[in-house]
Amino acid sequence: MSTIIMSQCWPLQSLSVTQKAVLISLADQANDDGVCWPAIGTIAKRCCMSARAVRDAMDHLEQVGLLSRERRFNSSSVYVVTPAKFDASAAPSKGKRKAGKAGDAPGAGAAPHAGGAPAAPGDAPGAGGEAGGAGLEVRPVPPNRHITPIEPSGEPPVPALAAPLSKAGLEAQMQEACRQTWAAYRSAYRQRHGVDPVRNAKVNTNVRDLVKRLGREEAPQVAGWFLSVNEQYAVKRMHDLGVLLAGAEAYRTQWATGRQVTTTSAQHADQTQSNLSAAEEAKLLLRKGRAANAG
Repeated sequence: MSTIIMSQCWPLQSLSVTQKAVLISLADQANDDGVCWPAIGTIAKRCCMSARAVRDAMDHLEQVGLLSRERRFNSSSVYVVTPAKFDASAAPSKGKRKAGKAGDAPGAGAAPHAGGAPAAPGDAPGAGGEAGGAGLEVRPVPPNRHITPIEPSGEPPVPALAAPLSKAGLEAQMQEACRQTWAAYRSAYRQRHGVDPVRNAKVNTNVRDLVKRLGREEAPQVAGWFLSVNEQYAVKRMHDLGVLLAGAEAYRTQWATGRQVTTTSAQHADQTQSNLSAAEEAKLLLRKGRAANAG
């Protein structure tokens, strides 16, 4: 969460409750540059609203300059919250209609009723021998029917191919993942050892390398879990981040399976394997002896 972005979003006015809720949810997940990439479903769940309501709110936020989106194929879109660009006057007028007026007849040449009143829904422009469209059945547009771009059509939508994420966007994602990884490691380290871990240029490099090897999603979780490891070497090194990096993939497997490998358990597994090998060798000798006696 970025307190900078949040503090800039709270005072903003001229937004509906739904739009403000979506904006605050995005700001809560953004970094100091306003960049975040939550899924629509995640925002909908946090704000207790439908996914369609979230999309409508995002459309409005984008129109007034509070949000920019970079859509990516097969992945979450990247959003940038920009409260400094807010322009309430850029919002579309509430009275603007996206379809024809209610009750207007779609056929050209239809005669209006006396006094300029619109034709009733059942009136046909060709009735009574009036000129224009005689003999043709014209169905008027039902009142209060507005066709908007978000209404489903008869054909399934074709997903648009989003442009690849820019270098700056990738770096922003990497920095956010590194911050989360360090925060998880630092919190767990302090809880176990009672002090903050040392942070320097080497540690920062280790954090970045850990994210590269385990990915943005799993690196923070494995880093926090690592402090629960009771392996003799890790405990002796006070759970140094370099130990985690050296065995990153192995520790990730232990985290994923919920099984820690200590020195004692490793020795026990080795002894068990040795016993099994000896038993197999004894069985083989016994079978050879029986075969020789039978011959």
